[in-house]
Amino acid sequence: MPKKKKLTPEQLAEQARAAEEARIQSAFEQGTNTLRDLISPSSIEIHSSYFRLGTKYGRTLYIYGYPRMLYTGWISPIINMDEVIDVSMYIYPVESTVVMKNLRKKVTQLEASMSINAEKGKVRDPELEAAINDAEELRDQLQVGAERFFRFGLYVTLWADSLEELKFIQQKIETIFGQQMVFSKVASSQQEQGMNSTVPQCVDQLQIRRNMNTGAISTSFPFTSADLTQDKGILYGVNMHNNGLVIFDRFSLENANMVVFAKSGAGKSFSVKLEAVRSMMLGAEILIIDPENEYQKLVDAVGGSYINLSLNSDIRINPFDLPKVVDSEEASDALRANLVTLHGLLRLMLGGNQISASGQVVPALNAAEEADLDQALIDTYARVGITSDPLTHQSTPPTINNLYDTLLHMGGTGPQLAQRLRKYTTGTFAGIFSQQSNVDINNQMVVFNIRDLEDELRPVAMYIVLSHIWNIVRAEKKKRLLIVDEAWQLMQFEDSANFLFSLAKRARKYYLGLTTITQDVEDFMSSKLGRAIVANSSMQLFLKQSPAAVDVLADVFKLTEEEKRRLANFPVGQGLFFAGQNHVHIQIIASETEEALITTSPEKKLS
Repeated sequence: MPKKKKLTPEQLAEQARAAEEARIQSAFEQGTNTLRDLISPSSIEIHSSYFRLGTKYGRTLYIYGYPRMLYTGWISPIINMDEVIDVSMYIYPVESTVVMKNLRKKVTQLEASMSINAEKGKVRDPELEAAINDAEELRDQLQVGAERFFRFGLYVTLWADSLEELKFIQQKIETIFGQQMVFSKVASSQQEQGMNSTVPQCVDQLQIRRNMNTGAISTSFPFTSADLTQDKGILYGVNMHNNGLVIFDRFSLENANMVVFAKSGAGKSFSVKLEAVRSMMLGAEILIIDPENEYQKLVDAVGGSYINLSLNSDIRINPFDLPKVVDSEEASDALRANLVTLHGLLRLMLGGNQISASGQVVPALNAAEEADLDQALIDTYARVGITSDPLTHQSTPPTINNLYDTLLHMGGTGPQLAQRLRKYTTGTFAGIFSQQSNVDINNQMVVFNIRDLEDELRPVAMYIVLSHIWNIVRAEKKKRLLIVDEAWQLMQFEDSANFLFSLAKRARKYYLGLTTITQDVEDFMSSKLGRAIVANSSMQLFLKQSPAAVDVLADVFKLTEEEKRRLANFPVGQGLFFAGQNHVHIQIIASETEEALITTSPEKKLS
C-alpha cells in the first residue's frame, strides 16, 4: 500500500480551519431556513423589573388584589387604552366538591372568630360578618349548581421605546386599576416568565392566581373595545380597534347632524359622498350644496338633479318664496320667519356685518336703515297681496326687483338702500336671484353647484339656496340629508353663520340631518357660532388634520395624546368617528363601483 503523505502542522491547521468554516456555513444555512430565526428579535435582555426585546422595552405586571365586588366592564379602560399592551387571562376550573369542603372549614373558622370576639365583649367586626355572608351565599350557589369556582390569573405586559415612557405607561395602568380597587405589582425578578405568560402560547409561568366564582369571572370578559354596530343603518367603515363593522343610523341619535373636519386631500368629500349614496339606497333624500363641482358624476350615475347656478344659466331662485307649510301654527308665522331670513340675506348682499381689528362687529346697516328695510319688506309683500294671513300665502311672491322699487319710492334711507341693491336688480348680478323660481327639486338627490359664481356672490348664493331648501323641508317632512360643503364660506359673515346655526338647531324637528364639511378647522372652531354648530351635531368625523387643527380639536373633544398623534398622521381614509358618547378609529371603505363614482383623486379620474 502506498504510504500517506505526512502533512505539515500548517497544512493540518488549514484543513481544520476549512472544516470549521464549512460547519459554520452549514449551520448558518440551516438556521436561516427556520421560521424562528426569521421572526425572532436581534437580542433580548432580562432585568429584574423590565426586559428589552430588540429595540423595545417591556414590563410585566400581575394583579394580586381585587375588591369585594367587580362590575361588568371593569377591564374595558385597559383594553381600550391607546398604548401598546398585551393582556393575558388564565382561567382554571376547580371541582365544586373541593371548594365546598374548603368553604365549610372557612365558615367554621370565621364563626369561631366571631364567637370568641363576642365572649370577650369586643365590638362587632363588619368585615368578619361580610366574609361569613359571602361564604355562605357562595356555598348555597355552588350547592345548587348556579355557580362554579375558578382560579384566575391576570397579567399585563406593556411596551415602550424608552424606560421613561415605560414608567409613564405603568403609572397610567396602575391609576386605572387603582380607581377600581384592583391592585397590581411588577413581576420582580420574573420578567422573563412574565413575558412568556403574555405572549400567545398559553403558558402560565407566573402562576399568580386568585379564587373567583362565575359571576366575578364574567365581569372580566375581555372583548369590550369600543363598538358602533347597530342592527340598522349604513356602513361607514371598519373599526380599527377590533376589525368590526361600523354600521350606524345617524337618525337614532338626539339629532342627525354631523360635522366633517379634514385637511385638503384627506378624504372628507369621499367619505361624505359614500354616506350619501348608501343613505339614498335606504330611502333618504339627499340635498347638496357643491362649491367645487365634485358631485356631478355621482348625480348623473344615480339619476339625480344637477342644478348649476351661475350668472349665465337659466336657473332662478327667488329668495322671497314662502314655504308651503300645512301646519296652521307654522303657516301663520311663515311670513315673519321669512322676513327675518331676508333681513340676514340683504345685510349679506350689502356687504355683511364685518369684524373689525379690535373684534367689534361693524354692521352693514345702521339702525335707521334697518327700520326702513323692514318696512320696505312688509310693504313689498303687501303690494302683491301677501299679509300675515296664511290664506294669502298662495299668491305669487314678490322679487328683489319689487323691493328695489319700494325702496326707491319711499322716504328716509330707502333710495340709498335701493342704489346699494341695484347690482342685484339691473347691475352685474341681475337675473339669478331677481326673478321667480324655476327650480324643481323633486328628486331623491339634488345638487346645487355654485362653482361658476363669482367669489363675492358665493356666500349670498349659499344663503339663498339654504333658505330655499329650508322652505321645502318645512313644507313636507321626509328623511333627508343636507350636505353643506366648504361651510367656512358661510362662517365668514355673521348673518350666514347665524342661519346655518339655526338650521343645525331646528333640523331634527323636520327629520333633517345636516352635514357640515370644512377644512378650515381653526377659523370654524374659533367662531362662537362654529362651536355652537359642532355642539349641536351628535356625530363628528375627523380625518387627517394640520398640527394647529389637532390642538384645537384636542382641546374641544378632550382627545388623548395617542389620538392627537394619530390625528396628525392618519393615512387617507382613516380618522376618528364620534357618535354620541362613543368614538372609534375608523377606516372608510368603498366597493370598486362606489369608488369609481365618488373618487376625487385627479390620478384616479384620469386613469
